[in-house]
Amino acid sequence: MSSVHGVLLSRFRPSVAEELTQECFLIAFRKLKQLRDPRKLGPWIVAIARRVDAVDERHHYVAVGSEEIVDTHATPELAIDAMRVLGVIQSLPQAYRETLVMRLVEGMSAFEIAEATDLTPESVRVNLHRGVRKLRDALALDLEIVGARAHE
Repeated sequence: MSSVHGVLLSRFRPSVAEELTQECFLIAFRKLKQLRDPRKLGPWIVAIARRVDAVDERHHYVAVGSEEIVDTHATPELAIDAMRVLGVIQSLPQAYRETLVMRLVEGMSAFEIAEATDLTPESVRVNLHRGVRKLRDALALDLEIVGARAHE
């Protein structure tokens, strides 16, 4: 369930991701006869979660914005940092965003992500590496801009 939730959490605010996770399992249950290989149940349900855009349009869910996921109990500085990081993650390509959320938010291993997404473990590691690099570069650029503004 955590990989399905991770896929949805990378695109929707937490409360909507929770609801859509349940919806994905209901869809999977209704279409269970279409599953050809029972050993692929997990990746099959994740594939359903990836196609949740159709559900999104029917129910008018809104994709997550960086300000919607921040812990309200965090200090203002931490909340701003979290918003900055989440904003950058949301701007990454889907493959990087999905694997980063599954790794960083859901705590899944590269092997677990590979099983859930039907990617090879090597592809997952590449996506994680490139995603982290893009995240680090974007945050460094963001800090340079903030620093330059402070010296003006």
